[in-house]
Amino acid sequence: MPYLFYFLVAVIIVYFIVPGKLKNLWLLIASLFFYGWGEPRFLILMVSSIVVGYVIGLLVEKFRGRGVSKLFLALAVVAAVATLLYFKYADFFISSFNAVTGLSVPLLHIALPIGVSFYTFQLLSYVIDVYRGEKAQKNPIRLATYIAMFPQLVAGPIVRYSDIARQLESRTHSFEKTALGVRRFIIGLSKKVLIANALGELCDVFQASGEQSVIFFWIYAVAFTLHIYFDFSGYSDMAIGLGKIFGFDFLENFNFPYISGSITEFWRRWHMSLGSWFRDYVYIPLGGSRVKKWRGLLNILIVWLLTGFWHGAAWNFVLWGLFFAVLLTVEKLGLLKLLEKTRVIKHIYVMFFVIVGFVLFNAASPAEWVSCLGGMFGAGGLPGVSSEAIYYLRSYGLVFIIGIIGSTPLVKRAVFAIKAGEKGAKAINVLEPIVLAVLALLCAAYLVDGSFNPFLYFRF
Repeated sequence: MPYLFYFLVAVIIVYFIVPGKLKNLWLLIASLFFYGWGEPRFLILMVSSIVVGYVIGLLVEKFRGRGVSKLFLALAVVAAVATLLYFKYADFFISSFNAVTGLSVPLLHIALPIGVSFYTFQLLSYVIDVYRGEKAQKNPIRLATYIAMFPQLVAGPIVRYSDIARQLESRTHSFEKTALGVRRFIIGLSKKVLIANALGELCDVFQASGEQSVIFFWIYAVAFTLHIYFDFSGYSDMAIGLGKIFGFDFLENFNFPYISGSITEFWRRWHMSLGSWFRDYVYIPLGGSRVKKWRGLLNILIVWLLTGFWHGAAWNFVLWGLFFAVLLTVEKLGLLKLLEKTRVIKHIYVMFFVIVGFVLFNAASPAEWVSCLGGMFGAGGLPGVSSEAIYYLRSYGLVFIIGIIGSTPLVKRAVFAIKAGEKGAKAINVLEPIVLAVLALLCAAYLVDGSFNPFLYFRF
């Protein structure tokens, strides 16, 4: 609430008041304040990471073409990986070691810095881009603004330095671009507050319920699949919208992934900034698909192990990465061609495995995932239907319908079709600001009245 009604409004007002040369500095101050407010003790870590990245970027450029340049690049990679290993994975490795050996090495109980995975990846992309030929940023304020920028700091999208390097130096501001940014922000906020939060509450109801049935397990599985989409894509929309308000053009992060006809296509539409990051900085350097078939499949396995591990320090995330690595491998070996010959079956196939995958993603452990899968298919004599499941299905039926339709391009296509006509375009121009205002008021009301507002990707 303070973020939306006080911090954000103040930052935007001051941003448009200060002269152009000071806009980056103001964004940096606001971003550091935003981060420090949530995790003041980790400001030192962020600032240190920025300083190290700035110095190494200059050294990589200075010695480009020489072996020492690669050495500095390696130092940057080691520093970034070491940061993630210590803050994010130390206790995971210790607990796994204890489980295997039977020892009792004490855990470190290290708090996870918010957004560390995102800004570490952005810092890495900067140094690697400089190594590949991009000019190093001489102005430390600009680089720090890029790394610490608060709109996408805690949950993405992952912004490449090469994509906004010129915008850090000079960018345009206009009423049209600001209006587009406000529109995108309100849509994202609505997806998060009005849809994702409601579905998240339903997931919590299921997990606290003692009256389980097959249909209740499926209600939970579908609810979480929609919940994570609207939660994460909503935050991405908000970040992209704020970026436009501040003059930046962040790349899209979602493209209606639930209409995909294969798992391969799904991962080209879901969290696109992370997928392209692993493609360009891990998969292609490993050889991509330009190597022998067995090596190409191994590259997929490595990338997806890292993708799963990036999401969290738990075995369910590792298995989640392996789960999709297997599916992608099977498609690569021939299933993809078979899927292309079907119309409906391929979409059923994708949604089935995506739902199963997200149940694993949200499980507290692999054993809980297996138990949930068993419940979805009636293991242990579980009843097919329960009165509680029917009650919640009716209670959340409208949210389900809105969520299912909203996760497809149907609304977008309908608006474009209406806009194609002169009268339709005029009607949209009149109705759009009214609808956006109503959505903004509804979101404000829900935020004031409710307390369930977590962002799933804050923990990554």
